[in-house]
Amino acid sequence: MSVYQHILLAADFSDQDDYVAHKAVRLAAHTGAQLSLIHVLDDIPMPDTPYGTPIPLDIDTSYSMLENEKQRLNEIGDAFDIDPDHRWLVWGEPKQEITRIAEQERVDLIVVGSHGRHGLALLLGSTANGVLHHAKCDVLAVRLQPD
Repeated sequence: MSVYQHILLAADFSDQDDYVAHKAVRLAAHTGAQLSLIHVLDDIPMPDTPYGTPIPLDIDTSYSMLENEKQRLNEIGDAFDIDPDHRWLVWGEPKQEITRIAEQERVDLIVVGSHGRHGLALLLGSTANGVLHHAKCDVLAVRLQPD
């Protein structure tokens, strides 16, 4: 039996997503785990949509910002051969939605990038810190290099 059966890669669409994704892909290959992908929309307005709303990836909308986010998620998923049925685009608060999907899908490892914030920035919170403290499974925080 493998240490991990299901790994969830949390992508934030930063310039360093590939670095984090490569680590998740290699770990999934090494353990034989299924790899899934999530991106949480927290920076674009979604009128009349409650938090925790999954966005269908196979339905076109007239909302260009949303279509761009869907395209970016699918580009990452395609580049790393992640099954389209295991890709989530969700509107809400990242730490809550990442941990919710992880629990719903029985994920046993979440891989997320971490900027290693200190002081006030840490107190204000980061996605990696929030996921680490709220997840019911293991969390791998991949240290990102400053730009």
